[in-house]
Amino acid sequence: MIRVLVADDQAMVRAGFAALLGAQPDVEVVGEAENGAEAIAIALATAPDVVLMDVRMPVLDGISATRRIVAECPGTRVVVLTTFDVDDYVLDAIRAGASGFLTKDAPPDELVAAVRVVARGDALLAPGVTRRLIERLAAAPEPAAAASGSTLDGLTQREREVLVEVARGRSNQEIATTLVIAEQTVKTHVSRVLGKLGLRDRAQAVVAAYESGLVVAGD
Repeated sequence: MIRVLVADDQAMVRAGFAALLGAQPDVEVVGEAENGAEAIAIALATAPDVVLMDVRMPVLDGISATRRIVAECPGTRVVVLTTFDVDDYVLDAIRAGASGFLTKDAPPDELVAAVRVVARGDALLAPGVTRRLIERLAAAPEPAAAASGSTLDGLTQREREVLVEVARGRSNQEIATTLVIAEQTVKTHVSRVLGKLGLRDRAQAVVAAYESGLVVAGD
């Protein structure tokens, strides 16, 4: 069973998500929270596999709550619920440790699929969110402090190539086609890149690629 915590300050939205997920044979809703502080408390008490986290909530926002939950509940992954008019939060949420993003108007089957994807350890970025994230990173005037690329020194040439493709928002299948290698080989390379760089998932890999200077605007 996938144990899920739903955090949203709108009672009807929260109840709707909980009802939808609770109806799935492989999902158990272990709690509902109306603010970030309550989400942290419930997560610490129940250690859910996945937290559906709204960004803008009273008492404590979803970004701060995500950071705390990821730090104190290493087995828990967070899917941030966002809308296109709050794109400014996306990069901060990834840095806080979020593993997935989903728009609130996504169809019910996408919400359920997102929970399953993140629960098995993969990252999930809705296509629109991925595009906007990449555009924002590419628009940064200078890479961040790690721009020397020293953090990537441990990567092989092929691993760097795979990371570049990940940063461009491409799937494993698309990367396999571009680099003319097997999809399973791509998965292996992605796993090694994440391990060497100490990253949780592909979402953080996108940020690392831009902030290290490996990928720059116009690439």
